[in-house]
Amino acid sequence: MKDLIASITGSTPQERLASLRGAVDGRIVFTTSFGIEDQALTHMIFDAALDIAVVTIDTGRLFPQTYKLWADTEERYSRRIAAYYPNADAVAGFVADWGINGFYHAAEARSGCCGVRKVEPLQRALSGAAGWVTGLRGDQSGARGAVPLAAWDETHALVKAAPLHDWTRDQIVAFTTSEAVPVNPLHAAGFLSIGCEPCTRAVAPGEPERAGRWWWESDEAKECGLHIGTDGTLVRSRVTA
Repeated sequence: MKDLIASITGSTPQERLASLRGAVDGRIVFTTSFGIEDQALTHMIFDAALDIAVVTIDTGRLFPQTYKLWADTEERYSRRIAAYYPNADAVAGFVADWGINGFYHAAEARSGCCGVRKVEPLQRALSGAAGWVTGLRGDQSGARGAVPLAAWDETHALVKAAPLHDWTRDQIVAFTTSEAVPVNPLHAAGFLSIGCEPCTRAVAPGEPERAGRWWWESDEAKECGLHIGTDGTLVRSRVTA
């Protein structure tokens, strides 16, 4: 496995995606949340006609602008982006226990909501996959600063890649602008990292990119659980064995 991880290389994200596709046997999945980095990766995958499935998790609480961007993206590239949805009974049970917006009042409720609406659908999206492409970047937050290009994901038992791991937001903006990639208009309104509508706010000048996510919590290393390992920490280390 160490040799496989080391074989995934490239000086550009496009080269890295192609290298990943060549190195990994089996299905590779890219999970997009339609953020600006994900839109850049979607463009790269579709433009090069790479055999990488582009899917999304529809939590049921996304911004209207995100749904419109989803439709605009499918029209722009003449491709469908498959959706994975939360289990309806699990959502109903969560709301019955905590209320429709109970996540504001308890950390347990917030993590539970993310678990129901994001983490469990992700498990289905990655079921049987050998590789996972993400839009993680090192400059998104301090907790993500050491994100590698590729690593073995123990939680999902697959190769996890971050082709934009060393790109800055300015580079992504320049790329999406030059390639006429559709992006969420909320970015221009200060929503630098966009998740579910009730859990996302615009950031103030100078705030970190992800400061607008779950802003009522004090923990600076806030994550929804999609990139958290079995030990509860952000998965960002390279394979060593």
